[in-house]
Amino acid sequence: MSSEAEALQLDATDPGHRELFDVPPAQGGDYPEVAYFAGNSLGLRPKATRTELLEDLDAWASLGVEGHLDAARPWLPYHELLTGAAARLVGALPTETVVMNSLTVNLHLLMVSFYRPTTSRHRIVIEDTAFPSDSYAVRSQARFHGYDAEDAVIRLRPRPGEDSLRTADVVEQLSSDVALVLLGGVNYLTGELMDIPAITKAGHAAGAVVGWDLAHAAGNVPLSLHDWGVDFAAWCSYKYLNSGPGALAGAFVHERHLGGDLPRFEGWWSTEAATRFEMAPESRPPATADAWQVSNPPIFSMSPVRTSLEIFDRIGMDALRARSLRLTAYLEKLLARVTVGRVITPGDPARRGAQLSLRIGGSLRAGELAKRLRFEYGVIADAREPDVLRLAPVPLYSTYHDCWRAASALTEVMPT
Repeated sequence: MSSEAEALQLDATDPGHRELFDVPPAQGGDYPEVAYFAGNSLGLRPKATRTELLEDLDAWASLGVEGHLDAARPWLPYHELLTGAAARLVGALPTETVVMNSLTVNLHLLMVSFYRPTTSRHRIVIEDTAFPSDSYAVRSQARFHGYDAEDAVIRLRPRPGEDSLRTADVVEQLSSDVALVLLGGVNYLTGELMDIPAITKAGHAAGAVVGWDLAHAAGNVPLSLHDWGVDFAAWCSYKYLNSGPGALAGAFVHERHLGGDLPRFEGWWSTEAATRFEMAPESRPPATADAWQVSNPPIFSMSPVRTSLEIFDRIGMDALRARSLRLTAYLEKLLARVTVGRVITPGDPARRGAQLSLRIGGSLRAGELAKRLRFEYGVIADAREPDVLRLAPVPLYSTYHDCWRAASALTEVMPT
């Protein structure tokens, strides 16, 4: 196994940006801070978040209602402060991007527009290991439109003995009765990065609408939603985007769908800003993704998202992805030497993000293993029962030394 000295040397030559974040203290082990590998569940807090959120709160105290126009960051157009950076993060145009609501709410609002089933074309394709809320959402959409969810929802499974989906097998399922393809850009359980452009192209060729859940992809891997021709997408901001628990989510609608006659739910913020305060009874939606907004933005929830997006804008996804590949490869090398579990994440770096999922052997459950890592070694990982431990070396704040600590701990607690 690599030595601790080697890990520290790698950190000296390939540092991340840990100094920008608050790293929790360890509750066990030999080091003051945790080795944090749960950024695929909840990212760490940027140090600037507290200061900048308090600035927005203080504007309320000092200005009251006048903060809508007179705050240093005025509330009325506040959501526009996030649009450009969010668009750059996912490879979209600003007109195609909006930050609003939560992930599953956004998926439902987008499916109002994009899931338009007919008797001959009403099926929805998802992966069998989709995050449960996606499964709940598409099943409820099918039922809402009068279809049997068991028949309408096609769940894609890997081949026997395999853990990840093959692109060719996904494409093969895109038959003429499929109305919607809605897959995770990066699978939450295995960490597999799907071939988004190829599947999108194949879905369109089959006559289907193609949307993506990017909860585990945004801020993790480079994306080019506009160039790939994705119809719509949604993502949360509390995992790799480090915006806090339950943070506001993002949504994307390709420009070819903007300004048209797609059905859409509307509310106070879905009308054009220039005439909003004419208080007209009919909405005049702009030809942008803003038309999918319903309610006025929650400013104090937007503030942490804005802070985080500025970090990504400053560092850039290309640089983060390059470090992610190096860091994840290093952890993979350590895991291959010290565990008797099996990494179920694809071995090809181009087919994964910053996550390695380990299927543990023996009778030890994943939750029990994660608890021991936390309280005995100061290593925080994410458990998915019964037997999957997820480790996410996040390039912004994870270190090679963190990887060494996790691998060293696993040598002592994994079943043999």
